[in-house]
Amino acid sequence: MNDAPVSERRIRRAARILLMDEHDRLLLISYVATDRPPFWCGVGGECDPGEDFPAAATRELFEETGLRVETCGPEVARCADDFTTLAGEPVTADERFFRVSTQNFTPDTSGHTQTEREMIKEFRWFTRADLANWHEPVFPVNILDLLDLEATR
Repeated sequence: MNDAPVSERRIRRAARILLMDEHDRLLLISYVATDRPPFWCGVGGECDPGEDFPAAATRELFEETGLRVETCGPEVARCADDFTTLAGEPVTADERFFRVSTQNFTPDTSGHTQTEREMIKEFRWFTRADLANWHEPVFPVNILDLLDLEATR
């Protein structure tokens, strides 16, 4: 993590998808970068200039998994955090989470960027028990809380 003051950080607007299958499992992606330990996070990414969060969620879902949906549904949570991107930029994240339910499938990676091709190691469907006991970092760290919050809506 970079120690740059918050005032120097760019606000990084991003849409995240809580992609759940019919067995109540969450799809996560394993990233391996040279400057940090392997970690897992959900589908999603930065909003394009002028793009709203729901449109970014729909686009990112297709680009990262090949799953095409008309809309990613309602926003279910918001998170803010300071971190350093895989490109090495310190940012303050403004992330919005959307829940999408689907049937289990194998993601299509043909829409991945060069960086994603280099850093994505695997996709995996996680149960809540898997997440509670996983041996590598999972982001956001409150992922189980987000799933529980959504389960009560």
